[in-house]
Amino acid sequence: MSVPHKVGTVKSKQATNVNTQPKAPVAKVVKAAGKKKDEEEATDTAEGEEWMPGKTLVKPSDQLDLTEEELNEEITRVLTANNPNAPQNVVRYGFKEGCYKPIIFVDQMAIHFELEGNLVHKESDEGRRLMAKQAERDDGKGAEKLDNVAKAGDKERKLTNQFNFNERASQTLNNPPRDISCQTEPPPRANFSATANQWEIYDFYVEELKRREKSKEKQEGQVLNKEEDKSKKKMIQAETQSDDITQLAHAAKIIERMVNQNIFDEVAQDFMYFEDAADEFRGEKGTLLPLWKLQYDKAKGLSVTALCWNPKYSDLFAVGLGSYEFTQEERGMLLFYTLKNSSYPEFIFNTTSGVMCVDIHAQLSYLVAVGLHDGCVAVYNLKKKSDQPIYNSTASSGKHRGAVMQVKWQKDDLDSNHNFISVSTDGRVVSWTLVKHELVFTDIIKLPATDKVPDDLKDVIATAGTSLDFHKQKDYHFLVATEAGKIHKGSKYYSSKFLETYDAHFMTVSRVRWNPFHPNVFISCGWDWMVKIWDQTIKSPIFTFELKTSVTDVAWAPYSSTIFAAITNDGKVHVFDLSINKYEALCQQKVVSKKTRLLHIEFNPVNPIIIVGDDRGHVISLKLSPNLRKKPKEKKGQELPKGPEVEIAKMEQLLSSLR
Repeated sequence: MSVPHKVGTVKSKQATNVNTQPKAPVAKVVKAAGKKKDEEEATDTAEGEEWMPGKTLVKPSDQLDLTEEELNEEITRVLTANNPNAPQNVVRYGFKEGCYKPIIFVDQMAIHFELEGNLVHKESDEGRRLMAKQAERDDGKGAEKLDNVAKAGDKERKLTNQFNFNERASQTLNNPPRDISCQTEPPPRANFSATANQWEIYDFYVEELKRREKSKEKQEGQVLNKEEDKSKKKMIQAETQSDDITQLAHAAKIIERMVNQNIFDEVAQDFMYFEDAADEFRGEKGTLLPLWKLQYDKAKGLSVTALCWNPKYSDLFAVGLGSYEFTQEERGMLLFYTLKNSSYPEFIFNTTSGVMCVDIHAQLSYLVAVGLHDGCVAVYNLKKKSDQPIYNSTASSGKHRGAVMQVKWQKDDLDSNHNFISVSTDGRVVSWTLVKHELVFTDIIKLPATDKVPDDLKDVIATAGTSLDFHKQKDYHFLVATEAGKIHKGSKYYSSKFLETYDAHFMTVSRVRWNPFHPNVFISCGWDWMVKIWDQTIKSPIFTFELKTSVTDVAWAPYSSTIFAAITNDGKVHVFDLSINKYEALCQQKVVSKKTRLLHIEFNPVNPIIIVGDDRGHVISLKLSPNLRKKPKEKKGQELPKGPEVEIAKMEQLLSSLR
């Protein structure tokens, strides 16, 4: 039932204006009375003395005036759990990348209160046990109450809450320490006292030096027989090495090799076991896998002028260091490296003149013949600890007047004397024989002068020899390459003139080599960008390959009669297999930087690797992929023929197709 409200007026005492406003009704609600009573009381209150003024809406002066549409517009605000005070520029150090990295995800949780407690939920199993134990202490009826509680727990068992955390603590008893003691007899002691002054120390060193000199004189002066004096030789060596610190050198060398093999373990594993499986998808092409890079710090500024593998130890090779700059004579070095220790040479020999060529004796692998830039030839003995050669040519003993470009060991003569042959830029081919303590020379032949030289100067101006190689079956036949581009075939037993002359190249012939299998085939390369393969019965080449830059060296593979490798001035290694492709290389790979020139290459006689030397004194070893050393596949029930006859037949078949 609605109740009418009266409207009153109020006069302001301070102003003459009369303000009339409708007043809001004020009603008192009484729960005990009825609706009529409520209405009457409300009417009385409105008319009575307890009149209250109505609420007035006060509008601020800077309030915006909004339209009805703007007032009805809904504005949505999304509350997120992100912490506004969390840092956004946190960085941490990443050990994998080696630098500081910004943290993308920042913890947004802010903990306002944290309290660790040890409360146990009363409905849990442990809570029931604790309550049972407490009841047992209080009433003394622990056994009966425990059974009742256990039964009640079995009936009212609830699923455990995995979020309940119980903190437990326990303390164990430590075993008591025990002391065990024993008594031993003291070691025997002796008192020793002496005075040492400067003179006594000096006298002791003098006596020690005299003793060592006497032992060396005995060892060098006595000529011991192989069978009779073995025991004496061992006694002398035992005396000299008993107190010498150098006896630790062998053990230290073994340890050094073990450390290096551990450091370069991945390279050693690749050398032994890695076979490039990608060759199956390359067709005929192959690749070279870089292995070790050998360098010696004291050889900076020198070029690799010679490479030679040891015929007895397949991991040992010699490196000759010198220079091809003939305007100035520089120092040289002869180094011996082993693949078991690539960080440091096994043997080091310093020479006053640059080393130009090296050859190791086939049977006595400790004898090394060396040709030098000043025209001397020398023989080193690896068994001697001395840095000096055991044989050295002099001006009186017929040394060359130009740089010695090639030396080759020969079989012993009829008197069982070792000998080797050399060729030099003075045009002489000389045989050197090791007789007692001196080198005896014999001129075999002199290279003829070119046609451009006048007749009266042909005896004065010689043609420089650049390379020399002996026939593998007929060891008295040899080939000599010259600066004039010709290759001469000669014989040690016929010194009046050469047997044959081939117009091989337009420029200097840098290398000539006989094929290790076929008796009639040899290969040559020169500065005219050409690699040519020859049959000695024909004066024109049977194969010619142009490599677009100067070819510095070429070598036959020891395992195949049709595979050879060549190196060029632009740092590339070219590997050919004539039985697979007669027109282009199976592999062309750059192995050094742009400004580095390759000078020499050699195949390992046993393992499928090659070594190349550059003009910075570095030697790089490379492993041939399977496509570069292919062998014919075996058929079921048939064994493949092996031996040099197979390689000779393979080359002969190739030659017959071209004749």
